[in-house]
Amino acid sequence: MIPMDHLRHAPPPELTTPQITPPVRALGALLRFAFIACVLVITVRVSLPQNETIWTAYDTPGDLVRMILGGFVCIWLVLQLFRAPKDAAAYRTWLYFGSAAVPFALLCLYAIW
Repeated sequence: MIPMDHLRHAPPPELTTPQITPPVRALGALLRFAFIACVLVITVRVSLPQNETIWTAYDTPGDLVRMILGGFVCIWLVLQLFRAPKDAAAYRTWLYFGSAAVPFALLCLYAIW
């Protein structure tokens, strides 16, 4: 019989998930939320009909396609807003990515408005 004592020990440190501090978690979540919210607003603005109202958009096929695709993208973005990152690395990634992407998204939002 093979002894099972080696299974009771803790896993090696390189296999455990690293812990993240609460400020990094909060800032990563805030930057993620701000970026996705900016992209959502940009998508709503871009997907509106160009020459008509929403009720007459079916007259122009391009506006109708733009509205339908924009609606699906907006639904997907809203779902992403309420889905939290799964691990510490995701929060760290959003901290690094968000610090560069949020100002750019705000600049794009200002430019299209």
